[in-house]
Amino acid sequence: MTAEFWTLWWAWMAGALVLGILEVLIPGFVFLGFAIGALAVGLILLLSGMSLSLSVLLLIFAALSLAAWLVMRRFFALPKGQVKHFTNDIND
Repeated sequence: MTAEFWTLWWAWMAGALVLGILEVLIPGFVFLGFAIGALAVGLILLLSGMSLSLSVLLLIFAALSLAAWLVMRRFFALPKGQVKHFTNDIND
């Protein structure tokens, strides 16, 4: 029964929503890649109408989540060799 549940597009969309909310509460671009992967899998299931197995869905989810994380790391990371320095204290 649980394998059939994961073939539903709205389950992946709900998971993406939960992961997106977690990213807002716990920032750091940890959950955002997973949220993007879950959203993409939900869209694939919604638009294609195919019934894929759980192992195939998890493989697609993992690949898309990794790709999203690598893209975000490329755009949001500090340039290589650059270190963030703080000159002012918040208590001053």
